[in-house]
Amino acid sequence: MQENTAAIVGFGTMGRGLARTLAGAGIEVLVMDRSPEKARESLKLLEAALDQEIARWGITQSEKKAILSRIKIVEKIEDLADVPYVFEAVADERELKRGVFWGLDQVCPPETILITNTSTLSVSDLAEATRRPDKVIGMHFQNPVHKMKLVEIVRGLKTSDATLKKVMGLAEALGKTGIEVYESPGYVTTRIILPLINEAICVVFEGVASAEDVDRSMILGFGFEVGPLTLADRMGLDEVQRWNRHLYNETGDHKFLPCALLRKMIRENKLGVKTGEGFFQYDERGRKIQGGGK
Repeated sequence: MQENTAAIVGFGTMGRGLARTLAGAGIEVLVMDRSPEKARESLKLLEAALDQEIARWGITQSEKKAILSRIKIVEKIEDLADVPYVFEAVADERELKRGVFWGLDQVCPPETILITNTSTLSVSDLAEATRRPDKVIGMHFQNPVHKMKLVEIVRGLKTSDATLKKVMGLAEALGKTGIEVYESPGYVTTRIILPLINEAICVVFEGVASAEDVDRSMILGFGFEVGPLTLADRMGLDEVQRWNRHLYNETGDHKFLPCALLRKMIRENKLGVKTGEGFFQYDERGRKIQGGGK
């Protein structure tokens, strides 16, 4: 088995963040998406994001080169068979994720640890798609992955202590603080942040304050680094709605019912950064356009 190597299935926003973080920590990364073309497009987006960091003096050209040199696109799931850790970072849809875990279980050796980045789904349920539920665990990173210090490490019902210990060590190697979370809908961060975002949306919907002032109130009044509506735009408003509905179905708690304004914006394809417009407007590089808020 190749040491100091990890793999990622799903090379979208979170997959790119994971790849950048792993490679930045000196780990060789194999990435796979729906097609090699999609993966190459995503790699170009990662390169553009690294160029933005260089422009802000966040990293050097040599650091960018080192990060990209450690990321390799592969085309077949069989190419992921020889690594100690495989991350699943596809869309938060149960059957899609279970299919990925089933496929990985067929090709990976028994000692490989399979890690999901799901924010709402049951780790235990995903693990049941494999013959190794003791080696399936969740690592719920926040976006942007390379900047956020927290990672929720989520145990399924059959996750072993040995698996937990290894993944805690991996989190530490990535410069993250891992908190152990027992399986519950939404875990800790998603369960708390979704009602906050939903209420912020309702405040705008009711005309109490503008989106810009809602965000400003939480930044200046409570010390948030980023406002809840900017955060929602970064997450993707369709994802925010998907997570809210899942938690409502799981808990029956009405605080997770999506605000009518959120539903309206999704119908209009105003999904946030990825479509260039949500509660705020964004340029082609995902930077907020000043004065482009609701």
